[in-house]
Amino acid sequence: MSALKNPFSGLMLCSFLVILQCISAEVGKLVCFYDAKSFVREGPAQMSLTELEPALTFCNFLVYGYAGIDDENYKIKSLNPTLTHDRQHYRHITALRQKFPHVRFLLSVGGDQDLDSEGVADSGKYLRLLEQPEHRKSFQASVVAELNNHGFDGIDLSWQFPKNKPKVQQGVFKRVWGSFRGLFSSKSVDEKAEEHKEQFATLLGELRSALRGSGQLLTVSMLPHVSAELFIDVPTVLNNVDFVNLGTYDFQTPERDPKEADLPAPLYEMYDRDPSHNVMHQVQYWLNQTSQISAHKLHVGVATYGRAWIMTRNSGITGYPPIPAANGAAPAGRQTVTPGLLSWPETCELLQQQPKDRDVPHLRKVGDPTKRFGIYAYRAADDKGENGLWVGYEDPTTAALKADFVQAKGLGGVALHDLSMDDFRGQCAGEKFPIMRSIKFKL
Repeated sequence: MSALKNPFSGLMLCSFLVILQCISAEVGKLVCFYDAKSFVREGPAQMSLTELEPALTFCNFLVYGYAGIDDENYKIKSLNPTLTHDRQHYRHITALRQKFPHVRFLLSVGGDQDLDSEGVADSGKYLRLLEQPEHRKSFQASVVAELNNHGFDGIDLSWQFPKNKPKVQQGVFKRVWGSFRGLFSSKSVDEKAEEHKEQFATLLGELRSALRGSGQLLTVSMLPHVSAELFIDVPTVLNNVDFVNLGTYDFQTPERDPKEADLPAPLYEMYDRDPSHNVMHQVQYWLNQTSQISAHKLHVGVATYGRAWIMTRNSGITGYPPIPAANGAAPAGRQTVTPGLLSWPETCELLQQQPKDRDVPHLRKVGDPTKRFGIYAYRAADDKGENGLWVGYEDPTTAALKADFVQAKGLGGVALHDLSMDDFRGQCAGEKFPIMRSIKFKL
């Protein structure tokens, strides 16, 4: 029967087309994370608001990181009072809406930046907040006030749940043993994980109700090595948030694996590795817990930095990962000033540099013809056991491949971590924000 003879079929077709249009409007998004500490860094790492602005032409969302939680009253607080004195920097950021009206500005809470007295990400108060209704109510009221007072379009919860513990490497049997051991050890990070899962879903529902009237956004960012299986009621969470940014990076880092260097963010599972340490596994877990129609709410996290280890004489000379007998984090770069962490322009410089000392050659880049795992660069240790370096990283090409993956899976977009680690001055190849641009052009 034709649509003209059956008005109901025509109505169904129109409704279906409307749904498709709504979903298509919510895919291909670029969520740009902005670490506000870059505004006050010294030297080449400092990024002014003027240098930030070119990126906003491409970003659909700017996530300002990070705020924290006051462990006495459970209200939202600034993590850098000097920078946000009287919240001026907040207002300077949200004022950019006048130049870039298409961008939604979100304030992120947590992000592994809310530290305890020993300088470790504090998950305890994030769990305590969930446990008491009065703590959740205090947090909710402070969030609404903070957003309204400073012009943010919403809140991003980069919640500091306890992280899975690194799995001990067991030689040729490490994959089988790691999977078996994980069945029993992963839950030990939080004995009340099931309760916290329900309470986090409750918090999101309460925030959703509080923000709905003003049209403000509520999003969640998963941190690397936080188990969604332990802490996230996926269907309920996706029903209450506008989107979720997945922590699909930093699977391997010198902090977690100082003795073995490996690719930090492979797209697909690699042989003899933890089967969960890849983008595909993380995405598929979320898709398996909900309907495909919610896929547009998932954003794949892509990092603009590399993870770097020191290679020793016992690490071999081929550079083929995993690299054994690594000696922990590589020395800090001039920009990041953080051992084991190299921004894209720092990595690019190491690939191109013409060393004054002929005994210290530039890094050798090794590509990935399969387009499945990622790229790396290395310099084997010399005869004295010195100058060895191994870096697993993203560049514009690999970032574009992940944007292709996002489109092929029908996901919502990419969450870029973060703008201040991209080449925002164009010092490597002359183009500013090359990783961000490559992602956006693919999306």
